[in-house]
Amino acid sequence: MNAHSPDNANDNANNNAALPEAAQRVAGLLAGLGHDKPVVMLPATGKTSAEAAAGLGCSVAEIAKSIIFRRVADDAPVLVIASGSNRVDEAKVAAVVGPLGKADARFVREKTGYAIGGVCPIGHAVAPVMLLDSDLFRYDSLWAAAGHPHAVFNLTPQELQRMTGAEVADVAQRQSA
Repeated sequence: MNAHSPDNANDNANNNAALPEAAQRVAGLLAGLGHDKPVVMLPATGKTSAEAAAGLGCSVAEIAKSIIFRRVADDAPVLVIASGSNRVDEAKVAAVVGPLGKADARFVREKTGYAIGGVCPIGHAVAPVMLLDSDLFRYDSLWAAAGHPHAVFNLTPQELQRMTGAEVADVAQRQSA
């Protein structure tokens, strides 16, 4: 049976109905973009990269974590999608997008439409300024949050860039020797 058969479409609709509301919305957005991989629910939380990686059986580096900042100049959301093994260097991000402030839980929910721990790279309430960690392109496969702390989806770094239109940048802190 091919992936576009009516039976698979019904299976996907049934599987999506079992998802939390925000994850259903993400599944619909992904389908609209032609992405054929399902949203997966983790048995335990995926709020941290380590938790998600443990639930998926992949490396922490293959988790595409979403970090939201607030740009000081215009209160715009800034979404940095980084490898789960990297700590984001705020100075590097600020050098690209301008001075940054902290984004509290209310700001994140208001600007993205998602709760912290489930911020998806797509489908935001307010279009964010976006940067992709260049280190993500070292991996063949990534997992990103799908709108809920237990929901994730699989994609390639190239698909992630295509879906988001994000600029690729070196945003990782480097360990000093």
